[in-house]
Amino acid sequence: MSQVAEAPTRSGVESYEGLRLRSLTKQFAAFTAVKSLDLDVPTGSFFALLGPSGCGKTTTLRMVAGLETPTSGTITLSGKDITWEKPYRRPVNTVFQNYALFPHLDIYENVAFGLRRRKSKEVDKAVREMLDLVELDTQARKKPAQLSGGQQQRVALARALINSPEVLLLDEPLGALDLKLRRAMQIEIKRIQTEVGLTFVHVTHDQEEAMTMADTIAVMNAGVIEQMGAPAELYDNPQTTFVANFLGQSNLIEGTVRGREGDVVKVDMQGTIASIPTERAHVSGTDGELGWVGIRPEKVLIAEVGESLDAPGSSIPGGVVSDVSFVGVSTQYLVRMPWGQEIQVFEQNTGRRRLFRQGESVDISWRPEYSFLLDHNQDATAGVDKEDAAS
Repeated sequence: MSQVAEAPTRSGVESYEGLRLRSLTKQFAAFTAVKSLDLDVPTGSFFALLGPSGCGKTTTLRMVAGLETPTSGTITLSGKDITWEKPYRRPVNTVFQNYALFPHLDIYENVAFGLRRRKSKEVDKAVREMLDLVELDTQARKKPAQLSGGQQQRVALARALINSPEVLLLDEPLGALDLKLRRAMQIEIKRIQTEVGLTFVHVTHDQEEAMTMADTIAVMNAGVIEQMGAPAELYDNPQTTFVANFLGQSNLIEGTVRGREGDVVKVDMQGTIASIPTERAHVSGTDGELGWVGIRPEKVLIAEVGESLDAPGSSIPGGVVSDVSFVGVSTQYLVRMPWGQEIQVFEQNTGRRRLFRQGESVDISWRPEYSFLLDHNQDATAGVDKEDAAS
């Protein structure tokens, strides 16, 4: 498990232009919320801290904002140490879930607030440009209560961005919106970030939100970063069971390593020999070592018994459909395998294949290049949503 996520530098003393956290720790009495966190956020990137409630992501954000004091460690921005700076002296602004707009001021004055406090001479031009950016130029004289939740969130963005912060911090900014509006705002916020080119650091527990918006995601768990990378990289090649389960869903099947052949690791997976690409095998690879063979549900193919499947290498017979859920774009199956485990299978409803029925015997298969292998010492249920698992 890696806590370190840093960009390469040519020397240890070279300053970093982005946001840099080093050995950042926050303790509350006997509880350590953030544990010796090392993190680099490149300038101009859309960066997401993703994790469940209590993992330390919001505490990390609040330390960057100056709203929490670190127990130890440093925070630098553009090479300047801001660890102990007062919040108002930091070149950062925060957008909160509850918007924190001034109800007695209209939208124009809410956005202008920061500039008026600094006695800026270009208030009107700057406010008009910012309202145009968030597509609220026709709403300038309305009060916050007259706007929808999505519009209020855009006002909060405009009010923060008009101060030209080096970093904009977003703390669960879409949590109060309904699903349809939240998805629309994900695209809108990403458009705004791309247009202004500022560094956005976004805290969320919503995997889809992070995947949709961020260039880079750091998955946090129990105060440390489990894995960091581009959304597709984390999803396709998770390095821990927590990441595999928290970022989407995964089938994890116990297996025993049977050595390496060329660029693959061979694993005896409940009697079937599975091939795992070495770059996706996160174990030592010692013969006899236990591991978790992972495969995403949408990568699993389901077929009638004996039917040929285009997935050589990991075909497993003897399954029985135990549950069928039609969800529109896909049908989600649970298939009980001979050793008792239920495998999730998501199949797109293209209309080219019939639906399987509960109780029907089937074979399953997948292409080996989609699988991954994880350390058996890790909990196979780590990161699983307990409510979903129980339902």
